[in-house]
Amino acid sequence: MSGDQAMRSHSGTLPAPEFSDAAFVTPKPLAEATVAIVTSAALHTAADDAFTNTDTSYRALDRAERNLKLGHWSPNFDRNGFAIDLNVVYPIDRLEELASAGVIGDVAAKHYSFAGNQPDDVATIRIDSGPAAAAAMVAEGVDIVVLTPV
Repeated sequence: MSGDQAMRSHSGTLPAPEFSDAAFVTPKPLAEATVAIVTSAALHTAADDAFTNTDTSYRALDRAERNLKLGHWSPNFDRNGFAIDLNVVYPIDRLEELASAGVIGDVAAKHYSFAGNQPDDVATIRIDSGPAAAAAMVAEGVDIVVLTPV
């Protein structure tokens, strides 16, 4: 079994939280929606605190910022794609193109970055920092989120 197959097999055995009262809403039409990115690449600016091991906080990224640092520290993550094109983990330029073409209504002013390489217990993200980032996006008028898991 290849390493990739082993990881996929193992991932399928991990427990996932179940929510009895999961919310669902019908979003605006895409052409009217404001779209934000949430990435687990641990992206941050040079002025931000870098992500640390087991860091469950998030960083807000300004729409115009392109000089971002990749804080994802997994030895299994190949950084070459990011080094060539930021959009591999943070497709901000693609969203700008979609907005210019009228496919989406607008690109959010802020986007959010978490450190994806977390230990088994992600309760703090699920209960604290995740809902805090979601509340910030709602307050900023975000209708749809694109998740880029890294």
